Amino acid sequence: MFDTLSDRLAATFKNLRGKGRLSEADIDATAREIRIALLEADVALPVVRAFIKQIKERATGVEVSQALNPAQQVIKIVNEELVGILGGETRRLRFAKTGPTVIMLAGLQGAGKTTLAGKLGRWLKSQGHSPLLVACDLQRPNAVNQLSVVAERAGVDIYAPEPGNGVGDPVKVAKDSIEHAKAKVYDVVVVDTAGRLGIDQELMQQAADIRDAVSPDEVLFVVDAMIGQDAVNTAEAFRDGVGFDGVVLSKLDGDARGGAALSIAHVTGKQIMFASNGEKLDDFDAFHPDRMASRILGMGDMLTLIEKAEQTFSQQEAEKMASKLASKKGQDFTLDDFLAQMEQVRKMGSMSKLLGMLPGMGQMKDQIANLDERDVDRTAAIIKSMTPTERQEPTLINGSRRARIAKGSGVEVSAVKNLVERFFEARKMMSRMAQGGGMPGMPGMPGSGGGPGKQKKQQKKAKGKQRSGNPMKRKQQEQDEAARRAAAAEAGGALGLPGGDQQSAKDFELPDEFKKFMG
Repeated sequence: MFDTLSDRLAATFKNLRGKGRLSEADIDATAREIRIALLEADVALPVVRAFIKQIKERATGVEVSQALNPAQQVIKIVNEELVGILGGETRRLRFAKTGPTVIMLAGLQGAGKTTLAGKLGRWLKSQGHSPLLVACDLQRPNAVNQLSVVAERAGVDIYAPEPGNGVGDPVKVAKDSIEHAKAKVYDVVVVDTAGRLGIDQELMQQAADIRDAVSPDEVLFVVDAMIGQDAVNTAEAFRDGVGFDGVVLSKLDGDARGGAALSIAHVTGKQIMFASNGEKLDDFDAFHPDRMASRILGMGDMLTLIEKAEQTFSQQEAEKMASKLASKKGQDFTLDDFLAQMEQVRKMGSMSKLLGMLPGMGQMKDQIANLDERDVDRTAAIIKSMTPTERQEPTLINGSRRARIAKGSGVEVSAVKNLVERFFEARKMMSRMAQGGGMPGMPGMPGSGGGPGKQKKQQKKAKGKQRSGNPMKRKQQEQDEAARRAAAAEAGGALGLPGGDQQSAKDFELPDEFKKFMG
């Protein structure tokens, strides 16, 4: 959703690189570019004005004028101000001292309240709570039925005594649900209320009546992140008419400009608490302003990625895989293990979203967007078409076996061959990393492309010095070289080094920089 804003900000910061100091003209130009980027992203005008004012005040202060790298300092200021606009610190749910905790959802029709009730219920269940969803949207056709389906998929219980479709009293249902929750020992009650296509008195009155009947610990305003500036107007109307404690952003995975989402917390003074970023029930999490600001500025979101990994991978399994990879050339790591790891990663979410959380991936948005998620399914199909013996020992897979596997998985024979070759390469690389060898191809790191073998080649190349074509000069060079070797051999013996080793003394040579220093 914030891709366009991220691109504009990245281009703005790029213009600052290479400047030793920032002049007033530089700061004004940068502020102007940031203002345009925010307005194009549909951020509310009062928010943009306050944001730009803060940036200009801080950028012209001491903290930038004395900075070694002004571009980085401006990025730091923008990041901190973005965090402030998004609400500052992460806001957690307040739970009642004596249960059940009552959470009421409010918002316009189509904002995604019913689906979000299921997502919130599932999230609460994963946090160790026993939630109960309450169907108080008795106006919209099939709203009760929709909540029942969502609750079943989320694995949580529902209280729906009325059929809905215009039948029943939502205030009475909400009031009775509290007694039902106490009797059945549910510790959290999530009340799904009705919405309207726009703000009207009837909607506000019903929401206020339900609020008075259940005395909720949290009233969450659900807003569609794609509706633009009207999101701010709606939020202000709900704040004044019903009141709410926090905001939940739905449809954050859309491709709308989404700047209104940046405005709500600043305009209403209420923090964004949760964000829904997909259609699946798992696509829901607590909202962290600092992490969202980091994503907008293209710096990734490693903390969320780590949290997802911790939820998916067990410590015991991770240690087991690490020990297999640390074995000789990683030969204990089989295609079965490879498949298991792949399926674990899939549980974390789509590959494009996971890659988007890595720092610097903003420059590869097009490639990430074109990723085919079905490639993982094809790979799994190929591995599952192999026999247990072939998975344990892929070297057994010959031409006839490849043809059988390809036929069983519905792919070309070349796809099976490529998978096996990629597996061997990946196993070799991961084994080297697990043994502390470092990342292959990274110069200056152990086990990398610039490793010992490469260093030896460079040394040999360095030793092949140019000899003078003049016989007298060449003879003088040879004498100087012999004298240096003799001196090196004596020094080696005096220091307890293998000076008596003629080969070592012969190969020893001072670095060129040291030769220049010595004259």
